[in-house]
Amino acid sequence: RGIPVDKHPVTKLSALETVMTKLHAGGKFGDSGYKVSGGLHGVGISVVNALSVYLRTEVKREGKIWVQEYERGKTKSKLKSIGLTKERGTTQIWQADPQIFSVLDYNLDLILKHLRQQAYLTKGIKILVRDERLAGKSRPYMFYFEGGIASFVSHLNHKHEVKQEKIFYVDKEQDGVQVELAVQYTTDYRELVYTFANNIHTVEGGMHLVGFRSALTRVLNNYARKNNILKEKEDNLSGDDVREGLTAVISVKLREPQFEGQTKAKLGNAEVRTVVETIFNDYFSAYLEENPRDARAILDKCLLAQRARAAARNAREAVLRKGVLDGLTLPGKLADCSSRNPEECELYIVEGDSAGGSAKQGRDRRFQAILPLRGKILNVEKSRLDKILANSELKALIVAMGTNVGEQFDVHELRYDRIIIMTDADVDGSHIRTLLLTLFYRYFPEIITDGHLYIAKPPLYQIKKGKEAHWVFTDEELDSLVKKLGGGEMVSIFAEAEAADSGSAEVQEAENEETKAAKANKLNIQRYKGLGEMNPQQLWDTTMNPQTRIMKVVTIDEAQKADEIFEILMGSDVTARKRFIQTHAKSVKNLDI
Repeated sequence: RGIPVDKHPVTKLSALETVMTKLHAGGKFGDSGYKVSGGLHGVGISVVNALSVYLRTEVKREGKIWVQEYERGKTKSKLKSIGLTKERGTTQIWQADPQIFSVLDYNLDLILKHLRQQAYLTKGIKILVRDERLAGKSRPYMFYFEGGIASFVSHLNHKHEVKQEKIFYVDKEQDGVQVELAVQYTTDYRELVYTFANNIHTVEGGMHLVGFRSALTRVLNNYARKNNILKEKEDNLSGDDVREGLTAVISVKLREPQFEGQTKAKLGNAEVRTVVETIFNDYFSAYLEENPRDARAILDKCLLAQRARAAARNAREAVLRKGVLDGLTLPGKLADCSSRNPEECELYIVEGDSAGGSAKQGRDRRFQAILPLRGKILNVEKSRLDKILANSELKALIVAMGTNVGEQFDVHELRYDRIIIMTDADVDGSHIRTLLLTLFYRYFPEIITDGHLYIAKPPLYQIKKGKEAHWVFTDEELDSLVKKLGGGEMVSIFAEAEAADSGSAEVQEAENEETKAAKANKLNIQRYKGLGEMNPQQLWDTTMNPQTRIMKVVTIDEAQKADEIFEILMGSDVTARKRFIQTHAKSVKNLDI
């Protein structure tokens, strides 16, 4: 509509200048502004203005174009009309202040993700994004979804096999709360639910999620009892049973949202729970009655989950028991540390017995524990919990960590502050690392989100010149060090993919030149692929010594994207995996065949 430009009765400035330069002056205050708003304090644009070395705002309103400029939050020019228009709206152009921000680059992927999400949440709206930083090379991005959050659910499930043909969707208002819900089940074992309040992603859920879950369990149990799918003596479906394979998007809009904390991660309005519960209960019950085939598919999925959970519970009770800190319950292959203070302890998950032996000898026994794994562990992407608990390698890892798994998982029982994956720098090592990452992402996500999971980075090369030895962790570092030690320009045969693409004769020639150059400068370059190639002291110096080692912390920046990648790489869809490999083949830098 364009920000108003008439004089503000209190500040005596224009409404535009008031909004741009004064805190707590946003459009959420009073009934004359927005019907609903995600803002808490009305400070958004004034803060952006204060953090910008330059900001220009252009308003198209009531037939005129108005312009005003600012500098670091202060008014630079008076509000003036520069022409006539039939359009309406506001355009903001700003430049972040380099005195405040060390990084001024904008993350296009993050911007696109957020705006795509907003287009789903406001069905029918068109959002156009153009990245003009690279002249002539940018392309526009248009987001428009007629189906709203039903389209969102369809997008979330586009790589998964769905159980129901028709996505459940409802959009209703009750007691001043607008509720929009979309639900579809897949064959997956996981729950994927996105919740929003006034278009803000409430990542920790809140009352709208509580109301939805309560109604979901009740409606499915009622339908199953009514249609004799659940027999009289059979147990009700649990919340975990009905949420397995569930994909849902919940969006509520209300006048006075009560968010918990500045990050707005959780919605606290108690009345929203009742409204969501009532609306979903009524309309989802009707959906099941009107779509008996989809209803049966959903219930079959829930019953299968119930049986699998019972089998997993029995398996878990057989292998896991309380008091895992007691040394007698720990796996025999675990070389535990002497400290019992989890905050200072770390567990190395090591590939193979040979590397495990070197790690056990080279470690600091006071706070470092070693758990060697034999061979490739089970691919949990294709397995249920009962199969996982029957696997000896995974069973040993679960018991060693002490957190339990599944329904009984408790991240606060983790026996080590750092879980470190340490594998060889070859194809097998990468595969084992991916299998372990899949395990943690699917069954121990809190270990990742709480910052406990790391990947060790052993060196790729050792360069010796006389008695002096240097450890090198990247190909780029190798090139730089060879040039520095050799005193001249050299081409590293290990780093240059161009040489490999040129043919075997040229590769051999490059190798010969490298060897000659190295010998002339008395450089000895050794490539390490296996951890077992290093002796215990070398492994300590390069990969395990907290003072010198390099580690990568594992994070989940975008859960949905991570979910898709794990599904492609480790799932059962061979065609999708082949397509992924073909698409990214040219991006491979270190091909080990």
